[in-house]
Amino acid sequence: MTPVLRGLAVNPALPPELLGRLIAIADEDIAVDLAEREDLTRAQAVALASRTEYSVARLAERRLLTGDDINPVTQPLAALALLVEGAGRPAWARLLASDPIVDHREKLAACPNLPSEVQEILAADTDIRVVAELALQATPDMAARLAEHPHAEVRRAVADNEATPPAVLAALITGEGLPPARRCLVCDREETPFTHDPHCPRPDCDLPPDAACDGSHESTVYRTHLRVLWNPATPAAAVLGFVDHPSMLLRWPLAVRPDLPTAIYECLAGSSEPGVRAALAENPAIDDDLIRVLAADPVADVQRALARNPRVPLEVLSGLAGTARIGSALLPRIAAASRVEIENLAASPNPALRMLLAERRDLPPEIRDALAADPDAKVVKSIAPHPALSEAQLRAMIDRHGVRVVARVAKNPDASPALLEELTRHRPPVQKALREVARHRNATAPALLACLSDWQARPIAAGHPALPPQVIVELLAYDEWRVVEAAAANPSLPPVVMSKLVP
Repeated sequence: MTPVLRGLAVNPALPPELLGRLIAIADEDIAVDLAEREDLTRAQAVALASRTEYSVARLAERRLLTGDDINPVTQPLAALALLVEGAGRPAWARLLASDPIVDHREKLAACPNLPSEVQEILAADTDIRVVAELALQATPDMAARLAEHPHAEVRRAVADNEATPPAVLAALITGEGLPPARRCLVCDREETPFTHDPHCPRPDCDLPPDAACDGSHESTVYRTHLRVLWNPATPAAAVLGFVDHPSMLLRWPLAVRPDLPTAIYECLAGSSEPGVRAALAENPAIDDDLIRVLAADPVADVQRALARNPRVPLEVLSGLAGTARIGSALLPRIAAASRVEIENLAASPNPALRMLLAERRDLPPEIRDALAADPDAKVVKSIAPHPALSEAQLRAMIDRHGVRVVARVAKNPDASPALLEELTRHRPPVQKALREVARHRNATAPALLACLSDWQARPIAAGHPALPPQVIVELLAYDEWRVVEAAAANPSLPPVVMSKLVP
């Protein structure tokens, strides 16, 4: 019954009395779905929160619960969920700061705007996980203090915090002005020197595969440097020394930063790892000369990343479109093209470039219509979902290009019910088209019945409100849970049937 009940939990047509019955029997999975319902009253939200605390976070986020609805002693997770949303009470934070359950204190440390006295208690917690969680989002002053914490894991968390002062982030790289860390998670548990076996056979071991400590806490220091490098608050001057670091993971963050000297980007372009070069290629801070260097990169992933760069010149993009198999997504540079550039792109002899242009949905009508009549199927596939196309244009596309464009025509939001029915009968059949028809707002009962023949379209069609009620009821007994859940969620499921399904 679980798929049925989960489907009913999200069914927008579920009668109020059945919603109450469903709340009364909700388990964790059903409660999570019920918490998303738009028709939940505050009384129902309180009842749901009393069933299971796993739905409380969402109910709190939706402001369906208040401090009057929660007892922090008996519902600590609920109290924490409200504190996360800023809807809890300061007294709760003081109470939970001394909770004997570490997970609760750790969740508390993740809450924003904690009273200063609660932050002080958490900063002195005996469990390093609590202090590290606090460090992740501490205020600048507290982050600066925790950067001097004797445990390296806390310093690693400080490195991740964007509120950490830039000078402190730089010090986490150099160590200047900070006392040496005395402990790390590795030497807390193992005698040093220790290097973790990446294929560790111990089932209860949760150390990272690269964990190592010879007294210098090297694996934690490495991860600290990594987080500092990814932190956008870190001063550019502090990261320059990593440009030729042997670790790709430490060079990668430099490739995406927008504030480094050109010489650094040029050095990164010579990295042997395609991942670093691809990250660099997508960076809008690189200049035209470097863009052209990367356009000649032998690795297709680098070229595709360059195509996503919003500053890539159109002439460079034209070359990439012909060789890099970019796909049909709307690229930032195409989206920003001016009217003159649009006209030039539409007249390009390169069909791959016209295909990229056809992904825009704000084209001038005459250009849109010209692309709809394009002789190249790739271009037509890109323009086919455009909502301003007429039915005559959509039918002409199918007449010219057949199976190559059927699925994309089915994706057009204005495709008529008659056209959608015809697409489900197309020979040879196009399975992907059935999936598009199954989710289309204009799909009719005959079209949806045809979609039930495809295993991927079936669960989509089972939830479509145009499906005949008797068919929806039959699908409740299907042997595939996705289909059953979708049928139970279908708003056209008769209320009398819903009533029989809820215990």
